[in-house]
Amino acid sequence: MLSYQHAYHAGNFADVHKHLCVHAVIDHLLRKKSAITFIDTHAGRGHYALDADETARLMEYREGVARLWDARERLSAEPLLADWLAAIASLQPGRRLERYPGSPWWLGARVRRQDRLSLFELHPGEHRHLADQSVVPAGLEGNLRHTHGDGLAGLMKILPVATPRLCVLIDPSFERKDEYAEVVDTLVEALHKVRHAVVMLWYPLLPAGRHQAMLDRLAASGMRKIWRSEVRRESPAQSSHGMYGSGMLVINPPWGLQERLDGAITHWLPLLGDRARHHAEWLVGE
Repeated sequence: MLSYQHAYHAGNFADVHKHLCVHAVIDHLLRKKSAITFIDTHAGRGHYALDADETARLMEYREGVARLWDARERLSAEPLLADWLAAIASLQPGRRLERYPGSPWWLGARVRRQDRLSLFELHPGEHRHLADQSVVPAGLEGNLRHTHGDGLAGLMKILPVATPRLCVLIDPSFERKDEYAEVVDTLVEALHKVRHAVVMLWYPLLPAGRHQAMLDRLAASGMRKIWRSEVRRESPAQSSHGMYGSGMLVINPPWGLQERLDGAITHWLPLLGDRARHHAEWLVGE
């Protein structure tokens, strides 16, 4: 099934949650000079024009990134949010919020000469957009490889990587029920090959609750150091929008990530409404 296109949802509250986490993880990883391979298994586009037909149809960004953008002056004292919003500002052609960066940009914008970035996208239209967009600093285009194909299968084909460190982002649409099991199978095999990899997994919180079986399987898999963050816009019973929340797992999270992300989300939650809640814990500890 290739119907999903993230452009319809770009910049929504789940993107904010996911990309705040991605931005914070990369900050921690770049504190060391050793080379990193970044892999995005479900890349989508490098960035999204907020006035494009797809994005303007639902305008979900108005309840996501736009609320933070409009409040950026009073959020300037929160370090992660301020830095994240400054990164978004660097992508704008002017002072207005006109573009939202996709995951390939968040991973690629700070790629260094010693790093590598591999992007996978299965949807042919989305892959064409991605191939036409710049997501790495000028002069480092040779450090980027984008592939039209299945990202979970592609990930397994390129492991282990040549660099000392590995950072992977997995964020499927989960349109198919089978994707939950496929993600678990891939993670178990990938972490068996590269035990030190930092892996970020985004998942939706939907009333059907299919994510719970995925979490239970991961908790019982034998993997260690799995940290979970969930932002709920409302409770499942109150949901009238389908997706009531956003989940992130980080396997082998950098030290200090939880405290930094907690601080940012605490300042963000009031912008989501009175029902918004954040829950973070170790799904599996040391």
